[in-house]
Amino acid sequence: MRTDPRAARPRTRTLGASALLLAALGVLAGPAMPAFAHNTVIGETPDAESTVTTQPGTVALETSDALLDAEGATAMDVIGPDGRHYANACPSVDRAVASVPAELGPAGEYTVEWRVVSADGHPITGSFAFTWAPSDGEWLVEGAEQAVCARGAAGSADASSDAEPDAAASGGPGDLLWVVGGAVVVALAGVAAFLLMRRRPAADDRDAADSDAADTAADSAAAEADDGPASDR
Repeated sequence: MRTDPRAARPRTRTLGASALLLAALGVLAGPAMPAFAHNTVIGETPDAESTVTTQPGTVALETSDALLDAEGATAMDVIGPDGRHYANACPSVDRAVASVPAELGPAGEYTVEWRVVSADGHPITGSFAFTWAPSDGEWLVEGAEQAVCARGAAGSADASSDAEPDAAASGGPGDLLWVVGGAVVVALAGVAAFLLMRRRPAADDRDAADSDAADTAADSAAAEADDGPASDR
């Protein structure tokens, strides 16, 4: 039984177009994924906008990915309602958590200002606030006029300015260019696949016509060969 090669051609065209589109998507996804994989904050201690009644002892920030544990990479400070600083040491990093020891003073709103660097080198900065309403008997401390740690986030304009060039190097407009470029590649691949699928049927029709003509000629030759001996008789 002879298999008609024309039956496999539409499937071959579909597979070819699909492979082309998948390759284009791979070009897009490869460089674009890092653009959407930057570290994000997933929790604070104390909780943002919460009310604290006992000395927290430590203020912390948890992120979705590991942080860079290097000198000067992390800055964190706690600023009281009186504008004084209540973090009493430099911050530390434990995998995805940055923390700093802190003891609070007068009641009111305290702001935690922070800067961390993801393991991929991408810096992020931010702040969150909580309310301090000390219970009876809680001890209170007097904050410092300046951040205890030289790299304290509060009042450290250098920390924010340092983050800007790093962020530009590992995110922002560069990521947008990757996404736009990838979208262009996908669009071009789609156009190419469309044109390919439009052109191939015409070629297949010609091939089919040639094949049909060849089959007809072969059938005629076979019929004549069968009729020959009968006419001789």
